[in-house]
Amino acid sequence: MLNSSQRDQNFLLGVPMSFRRVGRLTAIGVLTLVCLSCGEVYRPVVIPLSTTPPTPGGFHTVFSISANVPTYPGGAMQIDVTGDSIAGETPTSDKSKPNLGDNPTHAAVLPNNSRVFVASAGSVIPGGVDVLSSFAPAFQSTIATGLGSVTTVSLPTGSQPVFVNTTQNNFVYVANYNSNSVSAISTVTNSITNSAPVGTHPVALAETPNGLKLYVANQGGNSVSSLNVADLSPNSVNNADGSPFSGINPAWVVARHDSQKVYVLTQGDAATQGQVVTIDVATDTVTSSLPVGAGANFIFYDPHLNRLYVTNPNGVSSSNPLGGTLYVFSDTGGANDTPVQLGTITFALASAPCPAGPAACSPNSVTALPDGSRFYVASYQIAASCPDAFVGSSSACVIPSLAVFDARSLALKTTMTLLTNPPFAANLSTGQYQTAVPPVTACMPAALYSPSTTRFRVFTTASADSSRVYVSMCDAGAIAVINTTNSNANNPGGGTPSDTLIIDLPAAFSAGPAQPNGEPPNQNPIFLLMGQ
Repeated sequence: MLNSSQRDQNFLLGVPMSFRRVGRLTAIGVLTLVCLSCGEVYRPVVIPLSTTPPTPGGFHTVFSISANVPTYPGGAMQIDVTGDSIAGETPTSDKSKPNLGDNPTHAAVLPNNSRVFVASAGSVIPGGVDVLSSFAPAFQSTIATGLGSVTTVSLPTGSQPVFVNTTQNNFVYVANYNSNSVSAISTVTNSITNSAPVGTHPVALAETPNGLKLYVANQGGNSVSSLNVADLSPNSVNNADGSPFSGINPAWVVARHDSQKVYVLTQGDAATQGQVVTIDVATDTVTSSLPVGAGANFIFYDPHLNRLYVTNPNGVSSSNPLGGTLYVFSDTGGANDTPVQLGTITFALASAPCPAGPAACSPNSVTALPDGSRFYVASYQIAASCPDAFVGSSSACVIPSLAVFDARSLALKTTMTLLTNPPFAANLSTGQYQTAVPPVTACMPAALYSPSTTRFRVFTTASADSSRVYVSMCDAGAIAVINTTNSNANNPGGGTPSDTLIIDLPAAFSAGPAQPNGEPPNQNPIFLLMGQ
């Protein structure tokens, strides 16, 4: 995936490939040397600073979660937003050290940013265990402090945790796919304090911002559970006529910032379109349902513009007439304070907002800048005969990309591919750059998510200060970093234009077999979350 000679082409030479982590960053000219800890495998990476230097006054972070090969722990990586660099990583190759466990599935950060929690469904692997792990992020300092030690909470055997969520600092809540339950974990005692049964195969949950209720999307049971946070006692979720709510394959749930409404995304099936379902929190009654095609996989809530964005990566079918599509809703404006559709944006053509290429895009996730100016859709194309000369036409490939939209008009601003040199290949004499990577079987999403599959082939999030957008690329083993600010006006010597790809940060090495270049492959990033 990452050729050693390509990686070193513009990098500092003569750096040893194995050494003890010293826990500091040393600026050398315009290069920043970052020591990436991967258990006993340590990887020095020299990362060029962006044209626009970081702002020391603003310290912001983003976290990435990656999957390793079976029986080896996954990894977490903290990215320093202002420095476009890696602030720390968890151990991934030495099983004797505290680690995240096998098969990480989801993560959440406490509102005060003091700890990050990662769910790992290790029991899908023979002999594996299910755990909820946590670590303290690196904090702002003139030297690199690294991540805090990993601590774990063992979950009942066979639980298979797949989702973590909280809006408070004293507790986190975990959806357990296989045991059909939700567990409350005290962040003070690092122990399970309560558990409650929910529907079959819970895959997502959302706590209301006021900390009073918890909603669970039960994919296998075609239902939504409402729990009182105080004791996890259940409430009935009903349709307006009093009958129990039922939706085909609930996949995601988000809560409105005022705790008045909850929005549940259902995927539908071959005969039924997915829906955005509105639930009134006070009465746990369904008040509206809007179609989004079969196969919709993700809903993003933007509290700054009161928007809902829904991605549907599926191709055109009788139950998904628009194919790959982004649906945009206002979260209010309809009858009884329900959503109103603002527009749809198709990705079903091999043209804008897809990069020019062999196939339509599959929009997989979406994020929006907190400043309300733009939103970003991460997608990918699959080519049976790859158009990228660095991969070769005799092979299949995945082309990850990002489309940028004006939030007010919904107009497309630009589309970009997401691989940079280094670490990916380029022919500088001809100006050709690698745009695609070979597909990784473990990165292929299933029609219905389970803890033995990958939920997001690509995933995107924005930084809290609106200066960066990040895209995790599972097949590429890297995180793309996009500058969203235009620095040219304040930099007479030139700067970085807005919405420019500036660097790809490689994930930690995995424990997989060596590649043809002799190096181990990178882990596969599966999820991103915004820190402070």
